[in-house]
Parts: sequence; C-alpha cells; structure tokens
Amino acid sequence: MTENYLPVLLQVLIASGFAGATLLASVIFGKAAKRNKLKDSAYECGMLPLTEGQPRFSVKFYIVAMLFVLFDIEVVFLYPGAIIYRDYLAVYGTGIAWAALGFISILGVAFLYAWRKGALDWKN
Repeated sequence: MTENYLPVLLQVLIASGFAGATLLASVIFGKAAKRNKLKDSAYECGMLPLTEGQPRFSVKFYIVAMLFVLFDIEVVFLYPGAIIYRDYLAVYGTGIAWAALGFISILGVAFLYAWRKGALDWKN
C-alpha cells in the first residue's frame, strides 16, 4: 500500500527541493539594492501616497450591496421551477404555481420592508 504513495512523496520532495534551491539561488546571486526613503515608499500609479490607503465607504453602500445579493440569489431559486413548470403542472397540478406565488410574496414583503426602512434611499 505504501508503494502507491511513493510517486506522490517523490513529487513533493522534488517540488520542495526546487523551491528551496530557487530561493537560495536568488539570495546568493541576486543583487542587493541600496535602500532609501524614496525606494521604500509605496508606489501607487505615479501618485504620491498622501492619504490613507482605503477610503471610508458609507454603510448604505454595503446595505444596498447585501440587498442586491440577497434578492439576486433568491431569484435564482425561481429558475428550476420555471424550467419544469409545464411538466410539473401536467403531472401534479397547480401546486408549483402556489409555491412560486408564496415565494414571490415573501420576496415582495421583504422588498417593501427594506423600502420602508429607507435602505434603498441614497439621499439620507
């Protein structure tokens, strides 16, 4: 059984040896650049880094993004029912229509709640 693992172990050893030899060669043969303040500063597309790295985003941005993902993913759950709608309707009756209507009504209530709370209002 251990002979099955021998090729994998050999490949891991060769890969580790190659990575180690490459790093060692770059340390030995690589040029060490002289360090100064200008070379150690951050380079951002030719602009001097004068402000913080990341600007602050409004919480509204994240709320709208989460609502988009939430409603987008929930709509994806309607696709399987839409694809098999006619076949299911012929075999089992209108149960699939009522299930889809219930699901859409829950989405509608959630949308109205988010709208009433002002989650979709960008001016505030």
